[in-house]
Amino acid sequence: MNAELPSVAPEVVAAAVEQLTSRLRKKLDAAIEAYATLPVVAEGTVRRVRCGEDAEVTLAPGPSGAVTDDAQARCSCLLAPRCLHRAAVLGAAPVADADALAETPAPAAVPVTEGDGAGATEPEQGAGDTGKPDTGGSDAPPAGPTQAQVAAAAGLWAAAAAVLAAGVPAAGAVPQAELLRAAHTARLAGLHRPEAAALRVVRALRAARARHDGHRLADLVAGLRELLLTSALLAASDPDPALVGIARRAYRPGGALRVHGVCREPVVSATGYGGIVTHVLSEDGRWFSVSDVRPGGTARARGAATATVALGSGSLDHAQLSRGGLLISGATLSPDGRLGAGKGVRATPVAGLSWTSGPLALLFARPLAKAAATLLAGSAPAAEPQQGGPADGELIGCDVVVVGAAEDQLLARELPPGGAETEAEGLLIRLVPSNSHPDLAHTANFRKLAARPGLRLRVVGRLDPARAATLRPLAVGPVPDGTATLRLPPEWGGHADLGYDRLEGAHFPSAGELPPVAGLSVVPADPVAEAPLWRLRRLVEVAVSGGRRATAAPARDGDRASGTASLRRSGFRAAADLADALAAEADRRGRDVFGRTRQADPEGYARAWLAAAVYLSRTERALVEATWRTPSPAPTPTLTPTPV
Repeated sequence: MNAELPSVAPEVVAAAVEQLTSRLRKKLDAAIEAYATLPVVAEGTVRRVRCGEDAEVTLAPGPSGAVTDDAQARCSCLLAPRCLHRAAVLGAAPVADADALAETPAPAAVPVTEGDGAGATEPEQGAGDTGKPDTGGSDAPPAGPTQAQVAAAAGLWAAAAAVLAAGVPAAGAVPQAELLRAAHTARLAGLHRPEAAALRVVRALRAARARHDGHRLADLVAGLRELLLTSALLAASDPDPALVGIARRAYRPGGALRVHGVCREPVVSATGYGGIVTHVLSEDGRWFSVSDVRPGGTARARGAATATVALGSGSLDHAQLSRGGLLISGATLSPDGRLGAGKGVRATPVAGLSWTSGPLALLFARPLAKAAATLLAGSAPAAEPQQGGPADGELIGCDVVVVGAAEDQLLARELPPGGAETEAEGLLIRLVPSNSHPDLAHTANFRKLAARPGLRLRVVGRLDPARAATLRPLAVGPVPDGTATLRLPPEWGGHADLGYDRLEGAHFPSAGELPPVAGLSVVPADPVAEAPLWRLRRLVEVAVSGGRRATAAPARDGDRASGTASLRRSGFRAAADLADALAAEADRRGRDVFGRTRQADPEGYARAWLAAAVYLSRTERALVEATWRTPSPAPTPTLTPTPV
C-alpha cells in the first residue's frame, strides 16, 4: 500500500480488476507491488503516478478525499480504462473507510444522520459498530434481514470462504477484489457490520502479503472469524439486529453535556493513519471521546498531542482537554461515543477535575474484578465479539502497587480498600504498554516504572480481552494518600499520559521511600498462552496463513494424531474433535465419474474452520474471564527497590 495515494472505494477497485483480461489479471499482483513504490506527484488534491513512458495514472478524489467513482481514476495509455496500470495503482491505494463514503446515499433500511465529525478517523477504530439500531422503543420482535440482505450476506460468505481456502499467499488482488465487490453490495443492502469486517480483512491481507511490521496474524484471523460468522448467520435469516450493525457516521443529538478530560491516547495504525484520541467522562459517568486521526502515521500521532480540538471555538488543544473540561450545547454523538463537531455544536472550556473528585473518582471505587467482569460480559454481542472487544469501549481504573517485571509485562497488585496492610491479598494483574512503537513514550515510561518495586500508582487503562488479567495503561497518577507514589508537576493536572508525557527521576520517590513488597518466585502462568489449546490455535492460524493445503498437511504426516491426542488427555475433547474435522475437511478430495479429482468445496472447509475458530475464541475468553476471578498465588520472598 502507498499511503501517499488517496483512499479508493471498494467498488472502484473491484470494477477495475473485473475489466482486466485473464492474462492481465495474472500480472496484477506483481504490478501492484511494483507501483506501490513509485513516486507520487501531488497537484492540489490530484495525485499522479508515472507507470511508464506513455502511461500516467491520475487520481482525482472527490470532496470526501476518496476516489468514489470510476471517472476519478484515469490512465493515459491506449488500453485505458481496461489497463493494468490503472488497476494496479488503485490496488496499491488504501481502501476507503465508511466515513469517506458518506457522500454515497445511505440505504433507507438504517436511518443515518450525518454528523460533522472531528476529522477523518482511523479505519480500524470502531468501524462498523455492532450496537443495535434504535427501534423507537417498540417491543415488537425484530423482523430479520430482508431478502436483499440475505443475498448480500451469502455473497460475502462465498467471497470470504474463497479467501480462506486460498490463504495469504494466494489471496492476491483478484480474490480481494471479489471480497471488496461483496462488501460494496453489503453496504448498499445496509449490512454495516459485515461490510466493516470485510474491509478489515482486506486491509489485514494486504499487510500480511506486504510483510508490514504492524501486521498481526491474530487480527486477520479475528477479522475472518467475524466476517464468516456474521455473514453465515445473516444468510440464514438470523433476526438479531446486532448482526446488521449501524452506520458508522450515525450521529444523534446529545443535548447539553459537561465532560471532564481523563487522558490522551496516541493512535498509530498499520494502514498509515496516525493521530490522537482524548477520552472524557460526563457528569453521569458516560465515556466519550474526541478524535483527530488522519493519514500520517507516527509523526502525526506525536504532532497531534497538542493539536486544536475541533469542538466549539477551537481555543482548546488536546493536552488542555485531557486535564480540563468542556461545557457542550447541541452535542452530537456517534454510537461508539465520539463527539461530533457539527455546525450547531457549541463548546466552552471549563475547569477540569482531578482523578480524586467527582465522576473521575468513581472510576477507582469499584473492585477491579467486578469492573473487568462487567466489561468482558458487555463486549460479547449475540454473535461473536467484534475484533478487539472492550478495546474499543470504556476504560477502567484501579490503584496498584508495582511488584516486578517480566519481559514486556509489569506485574502489579491491586490495592484494595483495606489499605497497605492487606495489599498482598489484592488481585495480581499484568500491565502491558498500550503501544510499543519506539517513537512514543510508552515503553520508556514502563522501564522506569518497572525499576521501582513498591511504587504505588493510580492507573487508567484498557482491558486486554486476549490476555490473562491484563491491562494496557493509558495514563498513571499518584494514589490519594501520597505514600510511595508519583510526584508530578502541577501543569500535568495530576496524571501523566503514558504515550506523550515522559516520566523522569524527579517524578518518583527516592529508593528509601519505597517499602518492601511481596514479590513472586515465578511469573504466574498465562492460561491462555500455556493451555494445550495452542495446538488448535496453531491449526486455525495455519489455515489462514497457508490456506487449505497447509491445513491438510498434518493429516498426511501423522502430526495431527499426536496433537489431538494431547488435547484429549488435557480434557479438551471438543477441541480435538474440531481439529480432526478441520484437517479432514481440508484433505477431502472428491472424484467425478471418470475418476478425476474434483475442485474442493471451499464452503465446507470454511464451515469446519469457523466452528474451530469460534470454539477457540469462546474458550479463550472463558479462560481470560477466570483469571479475573481466580485468587492470586501466595507471595514469596521480598523484592527490594532498585535505584535508577
